[in-house]
Amino acid sequence: MDTFLPSAFNMIQLTRFNQSTITLNAIYIEKIESTPDTVITLLSGSKVHVLETAEEVGDKVTAFYQKVNLLHALQKPNRNE
Repeated sequence: MDTFLPSAFNMIQLTRFNQSTITLNAIYIEKIESTPDTVITLLSGSKVHVLETAEEVGDKVTAFYQKVNLLHALQKPNRNE
């Protein structure tokens, strides 16, 4: 039986270099860099190196925001509308 964890909705799954899976809270991602490896910096200053490209991580974060309907709230309002 699966356990329901409300915090799981904030998470994205990524792959570390050793092929282990890591689940990150998308809300706490400060920046994503390609150096050329993909390095994710969290708001705490911690850095996570993952196999996914920066674009793939960005797509997962965007999908998360769309899933929780937060992406619309983050867009700047168009003053001409």
